[in-house]
Amino acid sequence: MPGERLAIFDVDGTLVDSTYHHALAWHRAFSERGIVLPMWRIHREIGKGGDRLVPDLIGEEQDRRCGEELRKRQHDLYAELLPEIRPFAGAQELLVACKADGWRIALASSGRADEVRHYLELLDADGLPDAVVSSADVETTKPAPDVLALAREQAAPELDPGAALMVGDATWDCEAARNAGVTPVAVRCGGFGREELEAAGAVAVFETLTELRLAIGRLLPAG
Repeated sequence: MPGERLAIFDVDGTLVDSTYHHALAWHRAFSERGIVLPMWRIHREIGKGGDRLVPDLIGEEQDRRCGEELRKRQHDLYAELLPEIRPFAGAQELLVACKADGWRIALASSGRADEVRHYLELLDADGLPDAVVSSADVETTKPAPDVLALAREQAAPELDPGAALMVGDATWDCEAARNAGVTPVAVRCGGFGREELEAAGAVAVFETLTELRLAIGRLLPAG
């Protein structure tokens, strides 16, 4: 029956190709403060919101001293890169196919609200999601379950968590899904490996969004 299943999608790194742009903006923000971190180390934290990424990289004490400035500067630096962001191949088709097949759809991002609005325009997805949740709507971002729980509550409050999938690209998405009681599914377009995504709880890992579109109906059968 239509509406009996919910697909919650991460956005950054899952539907749009932005993971490495975020890593570059963070690298530049840290460097401006004299904090030298290797790019690979920053990349491993992408998928978390800035509220967790900064203290997890530089510690709670330094976060208290300069975390807010770093988060603001990263946002400004990322805004300069925003015109370069493109949707992944098959992203819009995936959302349309899910909707046509009776899924409810939610977008749940640890990113900022203005960035998510821009992504909706890039994806030509206005009107497709039943709910859109960003870091502005919660106190704690991924890997905490808050954004997913709110997305489920807004899109399908009567559905059991077991009737929901969470599609993401990072281990943090899988962890957040497990914390929220929904089924984690992963795509590799954020740069994480198959084995580590599976170890983080993903029940299935796909190379592309097109592969996911062809299989998603089998991952969580209706009813």
